[in-house]
Amino acid sequence: MATPTESQSSLQASKPTIPNVDDIEQQQTTEPAGLEIEVIDYSSRAQWLRATILGANDGLLSTASLMVGVGAIQKDLKTIMLAGIAGLVAGACSMAIGEFVSVYSQYDIEMAQIKRDVTRGTSGDVIISASEIEERKRKLPSPFKAATASAAAFALGAFVPLLAAAFIKEDYYVRLGVVVAAVSVALIGFGGVGAVLGRARVVKPSLRVLVGGWLAMGVTFSLTKLVNDLAGPGI
Repeated sequence: MATPTESQSSLQASKPTIPNVDDIEQQQTTEPAGLEIEVIDYSSRAQWLRATILGANDGLLSTASLMVGVGAIQKDLKTIMLAGIAGLVAGACSMAIGEFVSVYSQYDIEMAQIKRDVTRGTSGDVIISASEIEERKRKLPSPFKAATASAAAFALGAFVPLLAAAFIKEDYYVRLGVVVAAVSVALIGFGGVGAVLGRARVVKPSLRVLVGGWLAMGVTFSLTKLVNDLAGPGI
């Protein structure tokens, strides 16, 4: 017959044990055995995310700065809008061509490396399978997609100051304030979206983008007005 001490010991041994895990993230990601856990590689988003966010921010800031700079000396709405439209078209074309050339250079380099690996594989130095070759080709960047995304993102960003200025037809200072306010909100939004998609912190990237945008518009406005004042009415 078991003693009370032995009965208590066997009862404690039969109780289920709960692992003491202090790491909350580890508790949330613990899955039953036999289930596959999908791991998302957020670094793979870096290329298209960079092109899209960079294009949108560039379109937003360059167009807004151009409109603010021109508005420092020409306060009529038509002149400011024409300057913004010219900046939109020129900037979108420049971004598309620049992204196309840049990504195509990367594409050529990686294709050349694949061909070298295949050549070494046929000579017996390196063994590379056909499936691996196709997988590497599939992961190569698309110059056309990058150029299209960059131009579209630039145009999207440039529309923000254009639309903001288009609704204020009389008071120049009100128009300037509305443009700066709309651009500030858009800068925070673009910075936050980029941080969320890349699974990074939101506050610091958004503030960096916002402060940088204010500096760009302020410097453009100040220097344009200074040059105009120094040059006199004959410029």
